[in-house]
Amino acid sequence: MLKKLLAALTVAAVCFGPATVLLSVAVLANPAVAACAPGSLIVGPIPDSLTATTKNGETVTLNRQQLTHAATIITVGGQTDGVGRPGVVIALMAALTESHLRMLANTGIYPESANYPNDGDASDHDSLGLFQMRPQAGWGTVAELMDPNYQARAFYGGPAGPNYPSPRGLLDIPGWRQLDPGSAAQAVEVSAYPDRYQNYQPVAEAILTALTRPAPSTGGGGEVVVPETTRVVFPLPEGSWVRTSPFGWRTDPITFEQAFHSGSDFAAADGTPIYAVADGIVTHAGYTGNWGGLIIVEHTVGGERVASYYAHMWEHGIHVTEGMTVTAGQHIGDVGSSGKSTGPHLHLEIRPGGTGQPAIDSDQWLTDHGAEGITGGNASRASCTLGGGGR
Repeated sequence: MLKKLLAALTVAAVCFGPATVLLSVAVLANPAVAACAPGSLIVGPIPDSLTATTKNGETVTLNRQQLTHAATIITVGGQTDGVGRPGVVIALMAALTESHLRMLANTGIYPESANYPNDGDASDHDSLGLFQMRPQAGWGTVAELMDPNYQARAFYGGPAGPNYPSPRGLLDIPGWRQLDPGSAAQAVEVSAYPDRYQNYQPVAEAILTALTRPAPSTGGGGEVVVPETTRVVFPLPEGSWVRTSPFGWRTDPITFEQAFHSGSDFAAADGTPIYAVADGIVTHAGYTGNWGGLIIVEHTVGGERVASYYAHMWEHGIHVTEGMTVTAGQHIGDVGSSGKSTGPHLHLEIRPGGTGQPAIDSDQWLTDHGAEGITGGNASRASCTLGGGGR
């Protein structure tokens, strides 16, 4: 009876209640969500600039793009078990030292690196990206290392890291928490200049303080803080989908009557990965009537609340739980054909203003926001799920 009541409350909250109710019900219904909560590592609005002082007294001013990369490092750290704020500070120190928080190409060695979003060119051996990781050292391919999310995951490492067990990430360093933060950064980077990292610790701490907010209350006492997204991506792997039914009026494929279609449909093979379109917090993940398997993620995009809906997954194809934070491009579910569906596809909706607000043309919204395409294998599956991703 309790399970049925909680399930009913969850569905009711999705349809009628504010985001705070959604998160509260999720935590009550699923104690595992508490272990998935991001703690204090939730990114708030990203400022246009931030000025801080290094340990040796140098003034450093960072722009919004650099701070957006910092937000990615913080968000990934918040999702990675065992990192916490100390680990994020170390990662920020390393990225500040290695690239000044810039995604750097290296066209002299890898001309193709210029084809990926970047903040400039560098020529330090064959190093790439925020942490100046080297493909020849085994950190990853050029395509992988030109993805800031991948670089952050690789820096943190651990059993879930894309580089495990070698090269070593922070979580692979024995006793890293007992090391001086600069020494911990050096243990990952293995630089010829090991004393550089400590100089940026005050800047890293200033960034972390400026970009994060206290953890949201789960007792219904206030609105859930939703991260400012660091990027927008397309929700399916490149080359895996075909546009079928667009947003707007159409002949319903089941009733054959005229009806308004509030989403954009993308046909894809059953089991194709579905990616979160932006950083955010999952406010619903479960089976819901005509939607079938439905995930709703709340985002902050350009300072405004936006909800994304992903529908028709099978129950075993939902890989997130309510209350989790996810990053843009993270594997949150798999294409299915549950609910009111005539074949495997993703029904995507974008709702400015948040859950329950009117939908707009999601395909056009993705285009307007320059959504990045993701190739298969470049996105991580959401962690901190229930056994087997089942619901």
